[in-house]
Amino acid sequence: MEILLLEDLPGIGKKNDLLIVGDGYAMNKLLPNRMALVATPTVRRRYAEQIRRRAMEKAAEVAAQQAGGSQIQGKKITIAKKATKTGKLYAAVAEKLIADEIKKQLKVAVKEDAITVAEPIKSLGTHTVNVVLAGIAHSLTVEVTQEK
Repeated sequence: MEILLLEDLPGIGKKNDLLIVGDGYAMNKLLPNRMALVATPTVRRRYAEQIRRRAMEKAAEVAAQQAGGSQIQGKKITIAKKATKTGKLYAAVAEKLIADEIKKQLKVAVKEDAITVAEPIKSLGTHTVNVVLAGIAHSLTVEVTQEK
């Protein structure tokens, strides 16, 4: 069923997005709670300006993500963590920490759910992670060093 969202829903979409969702989800959750409207021709005409504006915002978001992806591709960030004498970390490097360091070091905003780590980073050294922006995977090198 095609719907028009009336409010931001995390993991689903933002206000004024036209989406296709399952009939059950729309009928049992979105419509009774007035979170969405069925996208009929009348609704489309009434909300045409908001729909057009949201489509332009989406295009700008995708363009920003693509620009950020080109800044990330092949780059290297350094993270200092506490470790044992044998090189094992006391705590693994999580996606949230990687996202924060990308923002700090490369000046690119990345959501932590866009970062994929093949296996948990639990030791010092160089590791490769994938960052998916605008549907394109970019590789990034993470160097974990001993905190002083």
